[in-house]
Amino acid sequence: MKTPSQRELKKLRQDLAACYRLLAHYRMTDLIYTHCTLRVPGPERQYLINPYGVLWDEITASDLVLLDAHGKVAESKSTPKSTPINLAGFVIHGAIHEAREDAHCIVHTHTLAGCAIAAQREGLLPVNQISLEFYGRVAYHDYEGISYDLDERRRLVRDLGDKPVMIMRNHGLLTVGTTVAQAFLRMFYLEKACEIQLAAQSTGQALLLPSKKICRKAERQFNAPAPPPEAHLVNEPNDLAWSALLRLLDRLDSSYRL
Repeated sequence: MKTPSQRELKKLRQDLAACYRLLAHYRMTDLIYTHCTLRVPGPERQYLINPYGVLWDEITASDLVLLDAHGKVAESKSTPKSTPINLAGFVIHGAIHEAREDAHCIVHTHTLAGCAIAAQREGLLPVNQISLEFYGRVAYHDYEGISYDLDERRRLVRDLGDKPVMIMRNHGLLTVGTTVAQAFLRMFYLEKACEIQLAAQSTGQALLLPSKKICRKAERQFNAPAPPPEAHLVNEPNDLAWSALLRLLDRLDSSYRL
């Protein structure tokens, strides 16, 4: 994989900064904690991460720090010694970037709904159409304390396997994607699925769940859709949704691009 040009690297930085701003806009932050990372193409296996201490709604493209596979700062606005990086971010994200070739972007959150579902023994249920995107595609990782232990990395990788999303028990949510858009949209809808489940459970009524046959059908419709009969009929909307979200950000505050 060739090293990106400066123009391509700028676009990668802007997309990741946009991801942080969008997560802030949709109230999926935990102050300065948790992370979104993006692996940069090239043989060095480097990835971009937020500097520790910056709120997500103020992150810009140039703020992002380039780390190598060993957690050393390769590029930063500040000097490497003065650039703080959360150890847990390196433990979790670095391990997955190293192990999963398709995990270009990783998003990790500690939201109210996500943490509530992460505390439920049965995890995510097929309660609603939104949940069915993840039917049979959710990994689970048992809580081991704050992720400061480098030895946890192999268990994180083992538990994630080839799944696109993971519920970290008693901790939070994690999604991976081949692009920032894919990882963000997976997180947006995983969070929405958790919110819907909690709302349904709060009624005290028995949950009505689709049959396994229908669950499998809906999952395939989300993740392996058949080609539509006409070119103008679209059933893979990720790029359209991401473009719309960038337009939203540009209207609100385009400083994430700086």
